[in-house]
Amino acid sequence: MEDTIFSTLAIWHWATRNWAAIAITLTCLSLAAWLVITITRYVRICLNIFVDTPPPLSMGPVDFQRMEGEVMRFRSFDGTSLRGMRLTAPKAVQYLGTIVFCHEFGSDMYSCARYTRPLLEAGFDIFTFDFRAHGQSSSGGNYKPLQWPSNKELEDVLGACAHVEAMLTAEGKPPQIGLFGISRGGGAGLLAAASDTNIKTIICDGVFSTDIALIALMKRWAYIFARVKLVYEHHPEAFWRFLLWLIMFFAQPKLGCKFPSVRRALQDMQPRAVMFIHGQKDSYIREEQTRRLYKTAPSPKHLWVVPKAKHNQAVVIEPQQYAGRTIAFFKKYLGGLPVQESEIDSPAVAEVA
Repeated sequence: MEDTIFSTLAIWHWATRNWAAIAITLTCLSLAAWLVITITRYVRICLNIFVDTPPPLSMGPVDFQRMEGEVMRFRSFDGTSLRGMRLTAPKAVQYLGTIVFCHEFGSDMYSCARYTRPLLEAGFDIFTFDFRAHGQSSSGGNYKPLQWPSNKELEDVLGACAHVEAMLTAEGKPPQIGLFGISRGGGAGLLAAASDTNIKTIICDGVFSTDIALIALMKRWAYIFARVKLVYEHHPEAFWRFLLWLIMFFAQPKLGCKFPSVRRALQDMQPRAVMFIHGQKDSYIREEQTRRLYKTAPSPKHLWVVPKAKHNQAVVIEPQQYAGRTIAFFKKYLGGLPVQESEIDSPAVAEVA
């Protein structure tokens, strides 16, 4: 009994002598606990939106006339069975090269007619395909595709490019190809171009990098969902990058895939011609995100921001310019024909450059 009393008195005596340190420690622990609870709640909200929220799709089911060609099966780099289709240019025109088309999320290989019909008539062969879990391609197990380009879509593009390159080699043609990607398909195409040196040139419409897009969306989500302004105001970029790392840390194992950075792929990519097309009124992927990718890309590079166009709608707002600029770009950098830069570049972009 006496030992217990003496122990209690000793603890009380120590506490009275060190009350300031105890108060500081308890305050720090409380703040740390509050910060962990707040970040955990916010990460959970962002993770749910990242996984479950579909993007606003602008393509209608009947806003273009389908083109039919030779349908074939081929394999993705991981062995997944994919469906593709080869469209050959009219025999009356000179063959200028082959372009692999990578469709947008939620679409299929037939959407190539919306973007590439003038290219086909100009002399370019088109190879289009269904990404896994789209159209008649296999899903590759339990994979659930999202609007973000993952390593699965990267493997699909590499498989399509390898298939086309093998066909061209067998026909005695140079295996160098062009890529034409829309939104997520453009991101997957840029990821593939960083490792496949036979990809000579790329056009990307509405492309984005997952890390840049997610940080921008997280700031918007924080403004909407966070009740405490401290969560979303006056934070350095390092905070948002840490939050992005946390989301990826939980999302990638859950989804069974990885989400590579298109921005980093552009930094590592060997120089080749890249053209970025973006809608000025795109409320999903803001214009400044594509401008950041444009600045990161090696030269030669081109940027066309289309006034009044929303996501993937540049071809609808400016169909004649869209056809003329894309044909001129591929003629110059894939077909090797003499083409003036003014046929590709927007005057406004040229002034900025």
